[in-house]
Amino acid sequence: MGTRAQQAAQTEAELKAAAIRVFERVGYLNTKITDITVEAGRATGSFYKHFPSKEKLLEALLADLLAEGDASAGLAGHLDDFRDREAVRWHVAVYWAFYREHRAIMSALQQAAIVDEAFARRSREMLEPDLRHIAGHLAGLDPPGGPLVAASLFTTTLSSAVTDWFADPAPVAGETEMIEILATFLHTGFGG
Repeated sequence: MGTRAQQAAQTEAELKAAAIRVFERVGYLNTKITDITVEAGRATGSFYKHFPSKEKLLEALLADLLAEGDASAGLAGHLDDFRDREAVRWHVAVYWAFYREHRAIMSALQQAAIVDEAFARRSREMLEPDLRHIAGHLAGLDPPGGPLVAASLFTTTLSSAVTDWFADPAPVAGETEMIEILATFLHTGFGG
């Protein structure tokens, strides 16, 4: 990689990291592009060399998350048969840790999807392979509505529960207990 390409990659990485910090402080909806560039120590024009809009930057962050999530499918302990409660528990625990690490981006994605239907549609398109991955884990079961509907219910339930837990200053259960509760709830719901 040449010097210019390295500098461009460095600037893009700095803008992404700055955006995450700003999203964490003020939320996605309250973030302005100038907030990101000031945080990154860059001129506003440099932002537009890398991203045509704040939404495109968020799409790039989502693509980064999806690539990281794809790598988790190769982790040791990845079980793929949701008839087995441990397979469900593994997915719940991995998602929980992933959300904890990336909650500023996860929150930004939720905020953007609420106010921008085009972004929500693009996010769904980008997440579809993950949904199909979960549906594949349901192949040995006969869930109501079929595997894709059940996978959607799985991801929606898991995402909502984890989001609510992290938003609550005094959650009703600890992380470990919640992972077990969610694993049991989802596994039982699939008829396991």
